[in-house]
Amino acid sequence: MRSVFLCTFFAAVLPSVAQTPDWSKVNEEALGHFQALLRIDSSDPPGNETPVAEYVRKVMEAEGIPVTLAAKDPARANVIARLKGNGRRRPLLIMGHSDVVRVDPPKWKFPPFSATRDGGYIYGRGSLDDKSDLIADLMTMLLLKRLKIPLDRDVIFVSEVGEEAATGPGIEFLVNEHWGEIEAEIALAEGGGVRRRNGQLVYATVQTTEKQPKSARLVSTGPSGHGSRPLRTNALVHLSRAVAAVAAWEPPTRFNDTTRYYFEKLATVSDPATAARYRDLFDQQKSAAAREYLAEHDPGAYSMLHTSISPNIITGGYQVNVIPSEAEATLDIRALPDENIEVFYDMVRKVINDPAVRLVPETRNQRPGASPSPIDSDAYRAIEAAYKKTYGVITVPQMSTGATDMAFLRAKGVECYGVGAMVDEEDAAKGFGAHSDQERVLEEAIYKHLQFFWDAVNSMAAKQ
Repeated sequence: MRSVFLCTFFAAVLPSVAQTPDWSKVNEEALGHFQALLRIDSSDPPGNETPVAEYVRKVMEAEGIPVTLAAKDPARANVIARLKGNGRRRPLLIMGHSDVVRVDPPKWKFPPFSATRDGGYIYGRGSLDDKSDLIADLMTMLLLKRLKIPLDRDVIFVSEVGEEAATGPGIEFLVNEHWGEIEAEIALAEGGGVRRRNGQLVYATVQTTEKQPKSARLVSTGPSGHGSRPLRTNALVHLSRAVAAVAAWEPPTRFNDTTRYYFEKLATVSDPATAARYRDLFDQQKSAAAREYLAEHDPGAYSMLHTSISPNIITGGYQVNVIPSEAEATLDIRALPDENIEVFYDMVRKVINDPAVRLVPETRNQRPGASPSPIDSDAYRAIEAAYKKTYGVITVPQMSTGATDMAFLRAKGVECYGVGAMVDEEDAAKGFGAHSDQERVLEEAIYKHLQFFWDAVNSMAAKQ
């Protein structure tokens, strides 16, 4: 009787021990689903993500998980599923996007939608961005259901469309038309990950904030004329000077809690020269040299220091012997989360200092600004602990210089954290990164990401 009592007692207080997934079987199943998702061409544009939605719905409904397809466009269906908790805490949202960027097939070693396994890698568009997150979300929902994990909060699954090129049918539609179905206290989505260097694990990142994508046009005007009689008022000449001035300008450096902690903590796992450079960023006497080095050798880190500007498109003229009366350049501006963009535009105008050139702000495809998610929250600590358990590395908060759909959730007051699979730092330079001419992920990284994600979600949502 005593033996029966002890078994019952430990089963009650240590449910996680009895309910640990059989990872060898789970990994085999996850690989099958992952390859199936990669083989669906959901390039955006045009999107056509509904086949992904149908696949996910079929898998979830087979496990008894209720699923809703929400679509502004029938060809572009989002997926919403929910596992109910006891309501003690507000919901947790786990989200991945089903669309992928377009491909140039001749540049691929293997067909881009073949999901080929070769040399420890899985090749396919979306293998990193973002079907590696989508499979972790999907498998976590299946395991929570199968193992009957008691939950203190609802866990909401979302597979969203349009992240790569058009947020209208995806996150904007969900926030505006289906908010009651996805509203949550915390969200986990893309944006972070684990870094390997020379085959060695180095650190993990969590995206806690992101820059705001802005754009503006520089429009230069002047009289047209015959090309044989050069004019000082040539619109192209004025535009060229303006573009050169903007490109050479270094906007003011400004840290927030995320970027300050990022560089401080990254210094603890860097080689001595790199660590010194990161620390120099906070030294007024040495900062300029450190920034210049980053501008040349690490533009991603450099971009975190301030609102950035990149002139990416220039148009003007239509015939070789005609001086154009108008020329235009498009600026890709990535603003710090708290940037007063109108004040910033005025600063740019002063840098250009040319009445022949106007700065015209664009308002299309904008993401909302929001405060960074906290790095002292229970959710952040749960992610940090899960990374440590799975990979044995430190966790560093990061501000994304790009854009994610978490911006729309943060603007609604959701604590958002971007996580991701393990990647080799060298892969992007070799042309195998996200959005590259080829894309691949370590097969091991898929399995580890799932284990990490399982631990993080359980820590945040399982009954305490």
